Amino acid sequence: MSLLSPWPAEQLCLTHKERKEAVTAVELAFASALASLKVDIGLKEMFESLYVPLGAWLLCRKRQQSGPLVIGINGAQGAGKSTLFNLIEVILSEGFGQKVVGFSLDDIYKTRHERERLAEIVHPLLRTRGVPGTHDVQLGIDIIKSLKAGDPNRPTKIPVFDKSIDDRCPTSVWQEWVGPADVIVFEGWCVGALPESNETLNVPVNTLERVEDANGDWRRYVNRQLEEKYQELFSMIDSLVMLKVPNMEAVYSWRSLQEKKLAERMKYIFDTQQPADHLRIMNEDEIVHFIQHYERLTRVMLEEMPDRADVTLFLNENHKISDVQINRPVSLCR
Repeated sequence: MSLLSPWPAEQLCLTHKERKEAVTAVELAFASALASLKVDIGLKEMFESLYVPLGAWLLCRKRQQSGPLVIGINGAQGAGKSTLFNLIEVILSEGFGQKVVGFSLDDIYKTRHERERLAEIVHPLLRTRGVPGTHDVQLGIDIIKSLKAGDPNRPTKIPVFDKSIDDRCPTSVWQEWVGPADVIVFEGWCVGALPESNETLNVPVNTLERVEDANGDWRRYVNRQLEEKYQELFSMIDSLVMLKVPNMEAVYSWRSLQEKKLAERMKYIFDTQQPADHLRIMNEDEIVHFIQHYERLTRVMLEEMPDRADVTLFLNENHKISDVQINRPVSLCR
């Protein structure tokens, strides 16, 4: 498949005219951002060859059920989940007239105090956010239920997590959604993940597990959490889209790049030359240690999820989508 990764023709849920009209609307919506960011023409071409057809495919899925469509986006650190959400949001709203709301698994992290308590009573590694067991899963379930209900008299409050302080923001600054939604997007690194068998947990996959979880208590706790409450949350997803990174090496590299960009952005915002560590930016060694918390489950997902997700978008070494795999075709709905 070409670098532009054209959407499979047999699942192109648009006429040529419909696609052109949607692409034009999306380009207008993105015009100022594309100009200010000096994005090359490649992204515009991807609107027509990939992203607008993906939006149309998702719209077909929505029309084949009652109520809002809940889309899950899975992808390892640095894969581009937030970017994909932004694209889907604009394409479905501007191109197809849908009301779209979304939130991230990151938004429902337990507070720092809650994680510190878990670290004391369960395992010290649970102080670090990210793995199953460090999220308020019931909060996520309640948010999706509220968004699906769409009661205009009861706004849905969506939490905001501030990674610079590693804690949840006060409820006074949480986002609000009022009324019904057509599409709900839920993105996160382990969205849709399945638990491992107990036998596979016995062998550590990296230095962190060998040294800091020698007895396997942490990874067994994480797996148990994933097996229980998280599956209830993930079962609310109607369509799962996976951004599949090439390998774990890419995760480390792209996450490192994310951290450097964050450092540059924070320095610009605060107009300061303060050291990165003062701004809670991780160095290379810290990034490696941090990613090792996620490595076990990431490797499992890279192995089994591409053939299970409804749509898998394969990323190449240059961070471009180079292939598309549809595991759950839709009936065309023009």
